Parts: sequence; structure tokens; C-alpha cells
Amino acid sequence: MVKRKKWVVFLLMGTLFMITPRITFAMHIMEGYLSPKWCLFWGIIAFPFVLKGMINIKHIVKEQPKKKMLLALVGAFVFVLSALKLPSVTGSCSHPTGVGLGSILFGPSVMSFLGVLVLLFQAILLAHGGITTLGANTFSMAIVGPIVAYFAFHGMKKANIKKDYCVFVAAALGDLVTYMVTATQLALAYPDSSLGFWGALGKFMSIFAITQIPLAIVEGIITVMVYNFLLEYYKGGEFFEEMQ
Repeated sequence: MVKRKKWVVFLLMGTLFMITPRITFAMHIMEGYLSPKWCLFWGIIAFPFVLKGMINIKHIVKEQPKKKMLLALVGAFVFVLSALKLPSVTGSCSHPTGVGLGSILFGPSVMSFLGVLVLLFQAILLAHGGITTLGANTFSMAIVGPIVAYFAFHGMKKANIKKDYCVFVAAALGDLVTYMVTATQLALAYPDSSLGFWGALGKFMSIFAITQIPLAIVEGIITVMVYNFLLEYYKGGEFFEEMQ
């Protein structure tokens, strides 16, 4: 059963890879797109969250060294999913985020630090995002997205909703909220000449809506499968009890 789920996950992720164009402009805010004041603003806001995440990861590694591999897996999951760039009918593109899984397993603060590492490597190695816009991209994908995913999961869990539904909604919402925040950041930086912030927000939101909603659904499904695979893999162990 575990092997079957594993192959289904690989099949879904492989399909996403095959339909991803080789050259595209990614949804991470690209280098030079934000003015220095906005780059500094989002960097300052993101810093304490990232610092808290680094401290929490150090604590986890020190107190529970067996979780190092799982931390690495969560980071790799975010890197792979958020590196997939799918074209939008409006001329831009969208991508999954992958932050829901780590938020559920380790909490949102851990994802803040892992997220900034992923975004940094993507900016350097893949030209996906940028160094100057790292703070803005971190705030949307690695801070707000994980926070929403975490509270969505635990809120539904307390309501005794089936675990698979909790994971699915958490992952999907974490994805969608990331793009809502990114759209807000772009609208603040580039308000519409006649309608101002709200006019620009509507335009930026519409750019990603058509592709991002189905992407969020796919991400939710993949996250459920990976989560259940981990439950089976760690079954009988201490971490299995925590995940339950």
C-alpha cells in the first residue's frame, strides 16, 4: 500500500515536471521588480520570523536529531514544488509552494527559515525570484502561507474533521494565500493609475487565479499522499504519535 501511494505521488509530480515550460517568468517576484524601499520594508518584516525559525530548527536538531532527515525532506519538497513554473493564460505563470506539509509537521516558524533557504537557492541557481526581493518572497511564501496552513490544519483537526481533509485544505489554503499576499505586495508597489491600490490588486489577483486554483487543488492532493506515506513510514515510532 505504501509503495502504491509512493508511485502515485511520483506520477503526479512527474506530470507537473513534464508540463512545465523550460523558460518562463516565475511568480516569485523577480529581481529588480520592487523598488529599494519595498525590498527593505519586506526584508525587515520577514527577518524576525526567519530568525525564530532558525532558533527552532537548532532546537529540533539538538533535542531530536532523528528528525534531521525529515527536515531535509520537507525542505526538498518545498524546493521541488515551488520550482515548478506553469504558464497562465494571462501571460504570467504560477507554481505550487509546498509549504503546507512542513507547517503541519513542524509549525510555521520552521518553514520561515527553510523557505528563505529554498528561495535563496532558487534565486541563485534557477534565476527564480531574486536576491533583492528575497524578503518579499519570503514573507508571502515562507511566512504567511505556512501560518495559514498551520492554523487551518489544527482548527479543522480540533473540529474532528477527517485528517486527510485537514491536510488537503491546509496545503491548498497555504498555496492560495501566498498568491494573495504576493498580489497585495505588487499592488502596493504598482498601484493603478486611476483606481489605485484596489484596482491594481484586482488585476494582479486575476492574473494568477485561473491557474493557481487548480494548482492549489493538485498541491493539496500531493500533500495528503506524502503525509500519509510518512505516517506509514514512521508508524510505531515516537514521531508517528506526534503526527497523529
